[in-house]
Amino acid sequence: IWSQLLASIEAYCFSEILAIDTPRPRNPALYRLTKQLLRKYHKAVRPVHHWTEATMVYLDVFVHAVLDVDAQNQKLKTSIWYHEVWDDEFLSWNPSMFDEIREISLPLSDIWAPDIIINEFVDIEGSPDLPYVYVNSSGTIKNSKPIQVVSTCGLETYAFPFDTHNCSLTFSSVLHTVQDVDLAFLRSKEDMKHDKQEFLNDSEWELLSVSSTYNILQSSAGDFAQIRFNVVIRRRPLVYVVSLLIPSLFLMLVDLGSFYLPPTCRARIVFKTSVLVGYTVFRVNMSDEMPRSALSTPLIGVFFTVCMALLVISLFTSILLVRLLHDEWSIGQERPLLCLQGDTDADGPRVDPRAQLAGLAEPSICQEHQVQPGTLQEVWLELKSIGTYFQTWEQADQQEVKWLALLERFDRLLFQAYTIVLGLYTITLSSLWALWGSS
Repeated sequence: IWSQLLASIEAYCFSEILAIDTPRPRNPALYRLTKQLLRKYHKAVRPVHHWTEATMVYLDVFVHAVLDVDAQNQKLKTSIWYHEVWDDEFLSWNPSMFDEIREISLPLSDIWAPDIIINEFVDIEGSPDLPYVYVNSSGTIKNSKPIQVVSTCGLETYAFPFDTHNCSLTFSSVLHTVQDVDLAFLRSKEDMKHDKQEFLNDSEWELLSVSSTYNILQSSAGDFAQIRFNVVIRRRPLVYVVSLLIPSLFLMLVDLGSFYLPPTCRARIVFKTSVLVGYTVFRVNMSDEMPRSALSTPLIGVFFTVCMALLVISLFTSILLVRLLHDEWSIGQERPLLCLQGDTDADGPRVDPRAQLAGLAEPSICQEHQVQPGTLQEVWLELKSIGTYFQTWEQADQQEVKWLALLERFDRLLFQAYTIVLGLYTITLSSLWALWGSS
């Protein structure tokens, strides 16, 4: 028992000695500073000593990436770094009184912040919530945060895939007029216009420039300060040229080569049908690559439709040519048998002149049409019948020749039109590509 008592006394004495030698910790300077700044702070009051003075808010934007361009819904999804700086006259201190602390972080929810929004925004997706801001000893507050903003933008896809778009991001206060909250640029306009350091340059879109303007919006509720950033982006067309334009051009050249087949060749119909089916499958597979817009149709889409229409018309013309030749061949096979019908007209009996001239008329079949010894009147009637038949046949042949010549002429005209359209397409594509490369 005595040993345990002595051990307890020694331990107590040792702890007292340590307590005497170790100094008591004081409240840290950062804690005292934060407590002093927020003790009587009212975040609902605009931080100025004189209410007639406007709070100047400095804005800056860095475009980080273009995430999505929705031409059908006219929406642009971008990732930006947003910076805003303003002075709070109630959050200043003397650094010498707080261990030379010149900058601290405070919760954004505990201080006054300007109500700046983007007028074009329709949705904010995946933006991290950063709850703190930096405050320096002079009362300057810096609020920086990344934002994924989905904004409305008038997207014109007529020159796809060589299209360039100019989308604006307008920042303004919701409730405070320019007499209370004014806006200004954190950097110069020239520095912001060509600053691409933060932009991810490995995506489908290329950032050309970010221009900025300041204006005052006048309304019945008052005058509001606005800063507009115009983001100019351009599509990189190489992937679409390789996967969409060049294969389509090859199919058009193959279809153009089909015009060198004879118009009366039946194999031409099979060839053109195969090209048409292949072109249709290509268009269906590539339909997802084409932008959909209710305002305009891409020039390439119009060209594809015109080429398909020319292909269908050319195929239809070839079908007409083959059909006409088939009818002519059928008529030519049936005409030697006209003498078997036993038909007569008002001028006398009908005969098969080609069979008589070739000496192939069989007496057993055309017995009634063979020349019998008789009067000259009967011979004259038979000769008249032969002449009438040859005249009718010649007129029919001339009519068919005219139709064939007309269809062949139309086929050549279609070939020329197809060549012109293909040439214009190539010139337009080359011009747009050259213009894109030079700019």
